[in-house]
Amino acid sequence: MPELSLPGRGTTRALRCRVLQSPLAGVSDQIFRSLVRRWAPDALLFTEMVNATSLELGHGLQKINELANEAGPIGVQLFDHRPEAMADAAQRAEAAGAFLIDINMGCPVRKIARKGGGSGLIRDPQLAAKIVSTVAAAVKIPVTVKTRLGWCGSDAKPIEWCQSLEQAGAQMLTLHARTREQGFKGSADWHAIAAVKSALQIPVIANGDVKSDIDAKRCLAITGADGVMVGRGSLGAPWLVGQIDAALSGRPVPATPGAAERLTIAREQLEALVQAKGEHGLLIARKHMGWTCSGFPGASKLRHALMRAPTPMDAISLLEQASAELLTAWPEATNA
Repeated sequence: MPELSLPGRGTTRALRCRVLQSPLAGVSDQIFRSLVRRWAPDALLFTEMVNATSLELGHGLQKINELANEAGPIGVQLFDHRPEAMADAAQRAEAAGAFLIDINMGCPVRKIARKGGGSGLIRDPQLAAKIVSTVAAAVKIPVTVKTRLGWCGSDAKPIEWCQSLEQAGAQMLTLHARTREQGFKGSADWHAIAAVKSALQIPVIANGDVKSDIDAKRCLAITGADGVMVGRGSLGAPWLVGQIDAALSGRPVPATPGAAERLTIAREQLEALVQAKGEHGLLIARKHMGWTCSGFPGASKLRHALMRAPTPMDAISLLEQASAELLTAWPEATNA
C-alpha cells in the first residue's frame, strides 16, 4: 500500500504503514509499544491519553518525555475541554518529538465525557471545532481526531459531525464505528464509516471490531477507509498490528507466537514493568500476563496463579515452571 501523506501547518508526515495501534488507557505505555514494534516497526503507535489539564499541573510529563527514546512514529493523544490548554499541551508534545497530535473525542468513560472531554465533545460541536482549530494553529505537525459516530443512536449524525472536524482543520480522522451510548457493546457499523469516508476529503481510519487480518480486509472492503486502527484485539497480542500490516501489504504474515514464546513475552513485559515501576509493576503486569498467557494447555491454571502471585519473583517462578512443563509434557504446544 502507498504511503499516506498528512500535511501539518509546517510539516508533512508520511505513514508507511496503514495499520495503527490504538491508544489504550493503562495499556499502551512505552513497554507495550516496544513489543508492538517487534512486528510493526513502521506503524503509528500512540501514547496513552494525556489530560491537558494534568500536563499543565506537571502531571503526566513522562508520557511525552519518553518519546525521545523511541524509534518509529509515535502520536500523542490529548483530551480536555479547554482549547488553550489543549494547544499548550500540543506544543509540549511537539517539542518532545511527537509525530502528530491526536485529539480524543471518542472516549466513552463517564467521568471524562461528563467534564466535556472525550466523547462529551460530540454534544458540543462548536467547542470541538474550536479545539481542533486552536490546536492546529499552535503546532506545525499534523493534528488528527479520534471520535465516534455520535452520542447515541437517535441523534447520531456522523457525516455532519465529521465534516465539521475536517473544516476545523483535522488532517485525518479515526472513526470508531459505535456511538458513545454503545460503549464497546454490539457490532461496529462499518457501513457508517463508508458514508463518512465518501463525504470527506481527508484520510479516514476505520476503528472497531478489527481483531484479525481477515477482519481488516473485510473492513477496508466495506468502508473504503485509508487504513485501520487496532484496539482491544491487541490485548495480549502485540503481534497483531504487524500481522495485519503484512497481510494488507502482500507480505508473508508472521506466525502467531506459540505457548513458549508467549510465556517469554509475558516474562519480558513483567521484568520491564518491575524495573520501571518497582513492585507496582507487578500489578500492572497482571492484566498483561492474563491476556498473553492463553491458548495452550494449563493456561487457565497459570493465569489463576499469576493473578495471586505476591511478588515479581513469585510470578517469574510460575512462568519458568510453566515453560518447563510445556517442554516436557506438551512439546507440541511450544509451536502451537
